Amino acid sequence: MITLRNVVLRRSAKVLLDQASVTINPGEKAGLVGRNGAGKSTLFALFNGTLHEDGGDFHRPAAWRMAEVAQNMPETTESATDFVLSGDTRLTELRAVLAQAEASGDGMAIAHAYTDLADAGEHDAVPRAQALILGLGFKTSELDLPVNSFSGGWRMRLQLARALMCPSDLLLLDEPTNHLDLDALVWLEAWLRRYAGTMIVISHDREFLDAVTSVTLHIDSARLTRYGGNYSAFETLRSQQMELQQSAFAKQQDKIAHLQKFIDRFKAKASKAKQAQSRVKALERMEKIAPLLADAEFTFEFKEPANLPNPMLAISDAAFGYTVDDVPKTIVSGVNRSVLAGQRIGILGANGQGKSTLVKTIAGDIPAIAGKITQGKGLRIGYFAQQELDVLRPQDTPLEHMIRLARELGPGFGESGREQDLRSYLGSFNFSGDMVKQAVGTMSGGEKARLVLAMMVWQRPNLLLLDEPTNHLDLATREALSVALNEFEGTVMLVSHDRSLLRSVCDEFWLVGRGVVSPFDGDVDDYQRYLLDEAKRLREVARSEQRESSRVVEKTTESIAQNVQSTGATGSKTPETRSASRDQRKMDAQVRQQHSERVRPLRRELEACERRMQQLQADKSALEARLTQSLPAPEIADTGRRLKAASDELQTLEDRWLVLSEQIEGATAD
Repeated sequence: MITLRNVVLRRSAKVLLDQASVTINPGEKAGLVGRNGAGKSTLFALFNGTLHEDGGDFHRPAAWRMAEVAQNMPETTESATDFVLSGDTRLTELRAVLAQAEASGDGMAIAHAYTDLADAGEHDAVPRAQALILGLGFKTSELDLPVNSFSGGWRMRLQLARALMCPSDLLLLDEPTNHLDLDALVWLEAWLRRYAGTMIVISHDREFLDAVTSVTLHIDSARLTRYGGNYSAFETLRSQQMELQQSAFAKQQDKIAHLQKFIDRFKAKASKAKQAQSRVKALERMEKIAPLLADAEFTFEFKEPANLPNPMLAISDAAFGYTVDDVPKTIVSGVNRSVLAGQRIGILGANGQGKSTLVKTIAGDIPAIAGKITQGKGLRIGYFAQQELDVLRPQDTPLEHMIRLARELGPGFGESGREQDLRSYLGSFNFSGDMVKQAVGTMSGGEKARLVLAMMVWQRPNLLLLDEPTNHLDLATREALSVALNEFEGTVMLVSHDRSLLRSVCDEFWLVGRGVVSPFDGDVDDYQRYLLDEAKRLREVARSEQRESSRVVEKTTESIAQNVQSTGATGSKTPETRSASRDQRKMDAQVRQQHSERVRPLRRELEACERRMQQLQADKSALEARLTQSLPAPEIADTGRRLKAASDELQTLEDRWLVLSEQIEGATAD
């Protein structure tokens, strides 16, 4: 287990953790939460060994294998499959051992190396790596493309797949959902629920935390507190604790006031001096309850739009895409949509289908390839780009950004452009003191996002185009954004993988996919079901292509057989005819043999699955029966962990059994 006892962590002179004590048990999945700057990433550095405690004791089992997502952008010409496959450090080491043994000609070492490779999963390593890549949203045609051919967001997905590929007892994930769309996010949640090791994850996505964690570690005011339960349970427990603390503080203050009143009244009287002195001592011995000093919640609001044109804009026979070397590449076409005043539109679709392209075109950042976009009179767009630096200058300060914006917009916005007023305005977005003079390029992602929000609010837009606005925002700021958007009187068009934000803000959805933009009849839960159905459809397409390939082989075989038969005479069988018949039977046998060879390993794996499932079911029943008995606490904990491991493995095998059954059925149908 991981233990912290009275741990102190500092960053420069600032104390991030003071006397922190907590235990994380094997197999637990913990969410690490707290405001930006509270010390979450610093605590992660302690977990992974890049930092050491400034005080107290920290222990992580030395034998535990650890995996985490590398934060650097990979620069390599390796294929996507090879890059992810190399994340399995055990396989990489054993392959090096095998190469060394083969070079030396040591037969015994070669035999041991092959045995170790088999135990490490060499036989299915490539399919496992490719399953991770495909699960995170890549296409089968991209499996062998070089890593450098992908954009930054897709390369970070490969880093995530590489971390998941690594065999580990401890998995550290720092904002793993930032570069994912909803379909990849749903897949990742399912994968993490099956993960058997200990996991600690930093995330500001409450639904993701609820889905994958059972413990919450909260950093607040240099204190680290453990809560049993996911994020929603943590919120409930924390609010209850805050209420109890405030109530206890109020009661103690009443008691202190009562004692002090008695002391002040009777301390000068000889007959009451002894009682007064005893109350003084009681006050001195009393352990004071601290008042509740909750951090001030960050809030903001959008200004009332100067006007609300209706429709806001109209899109007619439009095609959206981008241009490469003066050659237009269309992503979606035939778009005919209107955007009305007051609409709340969520834009759904997988990465690469054109969501950001649609938003950028409406914002005017890139031109439409074809068709027409007509803006309503008085339309004022507030655009939040997916990459904050698309609209920010790294070398400039927040104050310089606001001064330039005020000059560009000029008077008439109901806001003063004086420097002091701009400083006060930035202060309302938590840019106080010297922060207004800090270069934007040195700021965190959350601080940059808040600055973009501040600039948007200043412009008094009536149409908000938001492309993944919650990336890097902490939970409190996400909540503030949700409240502000719900109170906004204009129109909202939102691209986001934050399901909580989509649920609370949007009342209708557009689906971007398969080259078109169409209305989606349903809510976020319906969309998740749609994603599962779409994944099933893609599997069917793949199986259909495989069957078609088999039919081509069969037709070729039949054509060859007919040509052979046509060389013999009709009627009695000549030696040539008998030879052709023998050739035909030989080819038929070869086809049957190929089919049998294709199905045989699937059947063997299916039978092995069934045997293991029977064994696990028996083990599970025995463990459940054991838990009904009166056992010492350590044995209960051990039995519970074994039961959980058996249940998780059984679930994984059941999923694999279904896949194998479908593959065998498809092969038999061929």
